[in-house]
Amino acid sequence: MPLPAGDPNALYARAVAEAGTLPPDTVRATLEAGLAGRFAGQHLLILIPDHTRSLPLPQLFDAAVDLLDDAASLTFMVALGTHPPLDPARLARLVGRSEADLAALAPRVRVVNHDWANPDALVTLGTLSRERIQAIAGDRWHPTLGDGATVRIQRAVLEHDAVLILGPTFPHEVVGYSGGHKYFFPGVSDGDMIDVTHWLGALAGVRRTIGVADTPVRAMIEAAAELVPTPTTLASMVVEGGDLAALFVGPPFDAWRAAVAVSSQRHVRWVDRPFHTVLSTAPPMYDELWTAGKAMYKLEPALAEGGELIIYAPHLEVVSHVHGRWIEEVGYHVLPYFLEQWDRFAHVPLGVLAHSTHVRGDGAMVDGVEVPRATVTLASKIPPETCAALNLGYRDPAGIDPAAYQGREDEGVLYVEKAGETLYKLREDAA
Repeated sequence: MPLPAGDPNALYARAVAEAGTLPPDTVRATLEAGLAGRFAGQHLLILIPDHTRSLPLPQLFDAAVDLLDDAASLTFMVALGTHPPLDPARLARLVGRSEADLAALAPRVRVVNHDWANPDALVTLGTLSRERIQAIAGDRWHPTLGDGATVRIQRAVLEHDAVLILGPTFPHEVVGYSGGHKYFFPGVSDGDMIDVTHWLGALAGVRRTIGVADTPVRAMIEAAAELVPTPTTLASMVVEGGDLAALFVGPPFDAWRAAVAVSSQRHVRWVDRPFHTVLSTAPPMYDELWTAGKAMYKLEPALAEGGELIIYAPHLEVVSHVHGRWIEEVGYHVLPYFLEQWDRFAHVPLGVLAHSTHVRGDGAMVDGVEVPRATVTLASKIPPETCAALNLGYRDPAGIDPAAYQGREDEGVLYVEKAGETLYKLREDAA
């Protein structure tokens, strides 16, 4: 069943650049129109992304601290999901301040991590039953999704008077489009919701999910968000080149829907033919393969069957700080590889298996042999023997000249200078 269309009349403020990006004074005026005076006397929790999302966060932080000066307190919380926590220096840099600057703003203004690994920091809101998830999943349902999901969230969400989400919207491999209530689940949730939502996304497949607004995972996130009692406002943004192309402030679902409409125009590049070779550059903000996999996700829909995608990340030396041991155990494989041998992998967190299939891409099992749709090669500091053990190809990044891949789209060769946020899709898939 499709999600609601969203109500543009419900928005508190909006601004969209016809071309390029919004001037800083327009961004500030829009935030002021949508937020000023809304949280007077309240203790406000502000959810923000970490460094793996493009956003002019220092500009937004300064505006929020200034415009919300009548709030009793402002707690900026990094919605990490299960990404590694940031140390105090990196937290300060994330919002464009020094540690001394933040100390001067305390205790009224704080910047903290979502403490996802601490059970005491989480509170249970309820459950999504097996039957509810099955109804949401539709033809994507599979028994490996289990018997339901316990919905837990960061305790601070309930301990504050209100929540403000500041976050961008991009095409997303698991949920279709990021942003909105995704900052609750999995942003400030725990492993259970992360596992079930990501595995449901894996069952659907990247090519059936990414760049689609109405997905089963989005429906599941919205169902979980119904259990959150704290009044919530969303400032949903569309980012280009690090600046804002659009800004919508209002009820979370309506503001997210508005951002999706712009993101679908700004963040999707349609191509007429698939590419047999793609050099996909993962930028330094993706400092582990757990996030650098986006260099595959955003390009797989435009990758030819039998082709090769090279994740070019000369800076990268870690598979995953948090989930590395599990990924080293299972490697990277197509979805049927796991489903046909479920007894071997049932003990592995579903979120890890989902990540594995997303990076490896579509494929099949033929007479017990894994047959990926395309080749995925890693060109990074991760050594060849590790790549082989992970079931990925290897290339020495020092031997790659990006210039050799540029200007060859007519030959079926694509070079992407900064991968991970722009989605490439075949025009024929729009039909």
